Amino acid sequence: MSRATRSAFDDVPPDGFDEDENEAPSLDEAPEIDFDFEPGAVQAGTEIIRRFWTTLPTSPGVYRMFDHKGDVLYVGKAKNLKNRVGSYARGQAHSNRIARMIAQTAAMEFVTTATETEALLLEANLIKQLKPRFNVLMRDDKSFPYILLTSDGPAPQVVKHRGARRRKGNYYGPFANVWAVNRTVNALQRAFLLRTCSDSYYENRTRPCLLYQIKRCSGPCTGEIALEDYTGLADNARAFLSGKSNAVKDRMREEMQAASENLEFERAARFRDRIAALSAIQGTQGVNTQGVEEADVFALDEQAGQFCIEVFFFRNFQNWGNRAYFPKADRSMSADEVLASFISQFYDDKPAPRLVLVSHTIEDAELMAAALSSRVEHRVEVHRPQRGERKNLVDYAQRNAKEALGRRLADTASQGKLLTALGQAFGLDKPPRRVEVYDNSHISGTAAVGGMIVAGPTGFMKTHYRTFNIKSEELSPGDDFGMMREVLTRRFKRLAKEAPRTAREAEVGEPQAAAEDGAVPAATEAVFEDPDAFPAWPDLVLIDGGAGQLEAARASLAEIGVIDVPLVGIAKGRDRDAGRETFFVPGRSPFKLPPRDPVLYFVQRLRDEAHRFAIGTHRARRKREMTKNPLDEIAGIGPTRKRALLHHFGTVKAIQRAALEDLAKAPGVNAATARAVYDFFHANA
Repeated sequence: MSRATRSAFDDVPPDGFDEDENEAPSLDEAPEIDFDFEPGAVQAGTEIIRRFWTTLPTSPGVYRMFDHKGDVLYVGKAKNLKNRVGSYARGQAHSNRIARMIAQTAAMEFVTTATETEALLLEANLIKQLKPRFNVLMRDDKSFPYILLTSDGPAPQVVKHRGARRRKGNYYGPFANVWAVNRTVNALQRAFLLRTCSDSYYENRTRPCLLYQIKRCSGPCTGEIALEDYTGLADNARAFLSGKSNAVKDRMREEMQAASENLEFERAARFRDRIAALSAIQGTQGVNTQGVEEADVFALDEQAGQFCIEVFFFRNFQNWGNRAYFPKADRSMSADEVLASFISQFYDDKPAPRLVLVSHTIEDAELMAAALSSRVEHRVEVHRPQRGERKNLVDYAQRNAKEALGRRLADTASQGKLLTALGQAFGLDKPPRRVEVYDNSHISGTAAVGGMIVAGPTGFMKTHYRTFNIKSEELSPGDDFGMMREVLTRRFKRLAKEAPRTAREAEVGEPQAAAEDGAVPAATEAVFEDPDAFPAWPDLVLIDGGAGQLEAARASLAEIGVIDVPLVGIAKGRDRDAGRETFFVPGRSPFKLPPRDPVLYFVQRLRDEAHRFAIGTHRARRKREMTKNPLDEIAGIGPTRKRALLHHFGTVKAIQRAALEDLAKAPGVNAATARAVYDFFHANA
């Protein structure tokens, strides 16, 4: 097998060296390193790596490289740890990416494994957990939804499911998104009349619910259908989801025809509607397959130094959706390496299908297949097809990847123009890369929360959103200024602690905050920062409010020494009309933007998103407080004892009125617990 192609799964160093698997590299000669920055830092990192190299074994394992702050720079696996780590210290024409990594290395840690397969699995797990700066990183790591058809009760239930598969039943998926699951579940309700209600709701029904009336459920809860007949409907649903859709539809057509011949036209119409529901599912699945029963298709496209990986899911000869990913990877990395590393992380927490189709050659495909097979009960094949239906599926996925990346690049360019215009409108020296918008939400001071949304070059950065529960007891109800002071103080104190300004930021012209009275500390040594990393500090802060809110924000930041973050207040127009906003900037007179200015629309979008986020968080908190059980506030009362008290007394009010002796008689409640409950409810009596 050729060692020329770089891969995340071979023992060739990330910048493409060949190495002898049986002979450790010699490190006697001085490294000849190709770098475009301070050579002393690279030389220091090389010496640190050499010290670790001398005691390494030749067994498989995983290594981690750390910077001077203890942050993980890189996680890699090796068939031979000594050979792999030694390659970093040979210094033979390292790429700039690897040279930067070596320059920042201050320490290393190692874990030996029994096999290279174990090393591969551990590497993927550590990358997802630690998110090292120099590895390929998945930007979207959400779990996929499934459809669950339960089998732990007399009447099977169809529901959408995420997470661990603890409940007994049949799981179908993964689906690309919740929308696809909801659409399929709704169609299954119309086609097979299966229940979606919870077991507690099902067991306590005395008459059919609305879903039965609108012909979305067959009503097994009240005996509207015999359990034997309902089980037959569930079996048909399992057959349909297992790929036997044509057989199920044929049986329905036969029953529809028989009902029509017997003049049972209403029954025939119901079968007609159910067949139409099944056809609707198949019609919205786009491309389906004839010869590929179960496969995931990965196709990568690269443009302008960015990568897009489109993933299609095929199960039971049906297309169950697709999702586009935009992994973070250095532009010097090859497409093969990015795709291989992405797939290993993708399957770290989910089972792989029997077939994985890829658009690029993965050199250690056999090793990857063995690693994926070790986690499931079937053999996994990783294959790059060259012809036939499989090749058509990969080509289809690659076209989608190219289109998705093209849309993202176009959106990014448009977003960049808006950020440039935004910086000019508010007098910034350069376009902002990180914009933070703050808003508060409450009802007369109750359930008060603050919300922070973040926008950047790629749009709304939802993983950076934050909420703040207003904790101060000194604030009067409805004190918006005080709430804003608390939110900003907490936000920037924590930011100053977790991400202090660096000397590099000072060199490129970003002023540092005063380092006294709780001010933001400045770093004393320069470090090499990732130029593509999203900044932790905002370049612009927008406050939903007028001059008063802006002054409260400015004063709160000044108290902690943050005086260099640009602030802008947005006051709503007369009658709260959009388009008449007044902007407040320190040192400038209040001003408005032209009614048709794109920057005005952009700011409105930012403000509306902050408003939506804050209100949504406030409503969720208010709902939790409305449904909060007083028993949750009693120390020592866990779920088991709370359940025992409620089962014995029926309601919280009955528990509150109960005498101490009655509480002690409840099953599972001892004298100390009874006293704690009694004292809680009678403390002010």
